[in-house]
Amino acid sequence: MRVLVLHSHPVEESYGKALYRQTVESLRKAGHMVDACDLYEEQFDPVLSRHDRLVYHDYPENLKLVGSHVERLKAAEGLVICTPIWNFGFPAILKGYFDRVWLPGVSFELVNGKVESRLRHIRKLAAVLTYGATPFRAFAAGNPPKKIVKRVLRAQINPVRPVTFLAHYDMNNCTPETRAKFLARVGGAMERF
Repeated sequence: MRVLVLHSHPVEESYGKALYRQTVESLRKAGHMVDACDLYEEQFDPVLSRHDRLVYHDYPENLKLVGSHVERLKAAEGLVICTPIWNFGFPAILKGYFDRVWLPGVSFELVNGKVESRLRHIRKLAAVLTYGATPFRAFAAGNPPKKIVKRVLRAQINPVRPVTFLAHYDMNNCTPETRAKFLARVGGAMERF
């Protein structure tokens, strides 16, 4: 299976980058073709410009500035999001990716006033996330990233398929042991993806 891995952590020698490398390595070990998309390394521009917004609904005009990313998304049969959670949300670069690449004509289409998904070719979805917050604090805040992955993205891709959701909470108080245990968990889950 062709798997697109989206990564959004700017620090090369970080735990987030280690999780990304583990994700990619384990998927490859399992025999998947991996399209490793490190948004910072690729210098993805997350800003939805005035022009982008004006042509947002004009397919295929809306693809001109993000065509290569659109092609990568269209080629994917699996999607893995590997990112830290900052202030109970995705980093701006990842949010900008969704705003600029998941366009009308690409991820959805309006047909008779109803949204129809254009991402049914993606058969599997997973998320590998790190939170500074404890599980309770994330729950109390409504845990928007979890809802986006398990509800919004799942509904756009395939609402009846399960989602692999892996989260290391309380990174503010983590230990080498908790990080190693989660890294191993991610490796195992990606080998079974």
